[in-house]
Amino acid sequence: MEDNNEDIGNIGNAAEDMGSVGNVGGDIGSVKGPIKNQKTSIKCPKCGKQISIFDSNTGEFVCGGCGYVLQDRFEETGPEWRAYTLEEGETKRRTGSPSTLSKHDMGLSTVIGDGYKDATGRTLSSASRTTINRMKTWDRRSTVHGSTDRNLTIALSELNRLADKLNVSDLVIERAAYTYRKALERGLVRGRSIAGMVSAALYESCRSSGATRTLKDIATSVNMRKKDLAKYYRFLIKEMDLQIPVVDPIKCVSRIASKANLSEKTQRKAFDILNAVKKSGTAAGKDPMGLAASALYLACTLFPLEDHSVTQKDLAEAAGVTEVTIRNRIKGLKQVDLYSI
Repeated sequence: MEDNNEDIGNIGNAAEDMGSVGNVGGDIGSVKGPIKNQKTSIKCPKCGKQISIFDSNTGEFVCGGCGYVLQDRFEETGPEWRAYTLEEGETKRRTGSPSTLSKHDMGLSTVIGDGYKDATGRTLSSASRTTINRMKTWDRRSTVHGSTDRNLTIALSELNRLADKLNVSDLVIERAAYTYRKALERGLVRGRSIAGMVSAALYESCRSSGATRTLKDIATSVNMRKKDLAKYYRFLIKEMDLQIPVVDPIKCVSRIASKANLSEKTQRKAFDILNAVKKSGTAAGKDPMGLAASALYLACTLFPLEDHSVTQKDLAEAAGVTEVTIRNRIKGLKQVDLYSI
């Protein structure tokens, strides 16, 4: 047994000197290599070292010092093919996109492509094209079985369009799709505008996820009046009994400052002002965009750094509020001891 361990140790040391490359994961595939050195938290029971060698051909972890087999039958989770470019990895990948709530069929149905060429690249005949077109038609019909599927097809395509215009994350899209599906199951969409309910679900998702998208932004993207969208949103919140967190005005500062071309120093001073206001409790019930714009104006006037020439009109246009709102918020902010910041 000792001779075997010595032989394995010699093999491990030789492989360690060669510096072989193991599995390289990522989107472009994996490059198979026999051995890879790595430091693990498992100590070798023989020599006490923590450096192990992984042999991808046998699926074993071997101690790099004495050659003792630490773990065997290790499963390889990467693909079995090799790819050296991103394009090659895309052509060899046989798995589809992950399941998602933002598609009416969860992304599990089949899709027939638009091309009219066979596997060898030759163009199909006219008779074959007619057959393929009929197959495409029946494939589309088979994915929609009832009114619920048709509703989801229209609603989720509208949701993806709005998400692209507003540039929101996948997390926001998934939550909005989940909220709309729940509303559809409860019968809340019947008799109401699909676009309005989708927009309300998207705004609820933005509020819950902390994305700084206002009601006006979504209403403009969906070509709807802000008043009508607010009605859909209140109806959705009331019927589904959702608990929506309050928007933090600190998250709105960067957006307003970017539109008004304010510096980073001014933003940091506005952060300090808003933190002091939150501790005093005077920010309760106030519009977060108005508070953020007022804090930026105070940071430019009371603590002039380099953006002292900004006006209330500039900040009002960047925040989407009126100048009167900023002046009223400034009166409330001045009650806090800002010079001690």
